Amino acid sequence: MRILVAEDESITRMGLTRMLEDAGHHVVAAPDGRTAVRLARQTGPDLAILDIKMPQLDGLEAAQRIYQERPTPVVLLTAYGDRDLVEQAKSLPIMAYLIKPIKERELLATLEVVTARFAEFEWMHRQTVELKEELEARKVIEQAKGVLMRRDGLGEEEAYHLIQSQARAARRSMREGAEGISRRDGG
Repeated sequence: MRILVAEDESITRMGLTRMLEDAGHHVVAAPDGRTAVRLARQTGPDLAILDIKMPQLDGLEAAQRIYQERPTPVVLLTAYGDRDLVEQAKSLPIMAYLIKPIKERELLATLEVVTARFAEFEWMHRQTVELKEELEARKVIEQAKGVLMRRDGLGEEEAYHLIQSQARAARRSMREGAEGISRRDGG
């Protein structure tokens, strides 16, 4: 994976980089949150590991900005188990929260789980979008069928087949064909 590591303590940053590179990952490292956001934009990492307390831009704000530009799984690192920080992290697109010092086995196991969960999350998100689009298309098609049934005295199946054949002839989706019928009817 291509992993972005943002940590203001250079020894910790170098240690994380070594652990991740030894595990076969490509690492892009940043000393602060602002640089992390810029590097995320330039490199499109598969995952970001961000320290919470960093100069210029903290890890929480950096996580928010990185995710808004391109959904990316984020793991937060901190030396603090502060309850307020955990609460703030819960309101952001954070997949895991690790407290320093980080052990290599713990880090690598967390990354495996995070990437698997993020892939599931992305798949569910795509499914939700597709289902919403399908539902909207069905609503439009039903409305157009109603127009044809009322206006032309067609049965439900006949109206459906007419929408289907007109859409096919025009090389359009059934939704586009149905929207045309509704527009022509003033709906």
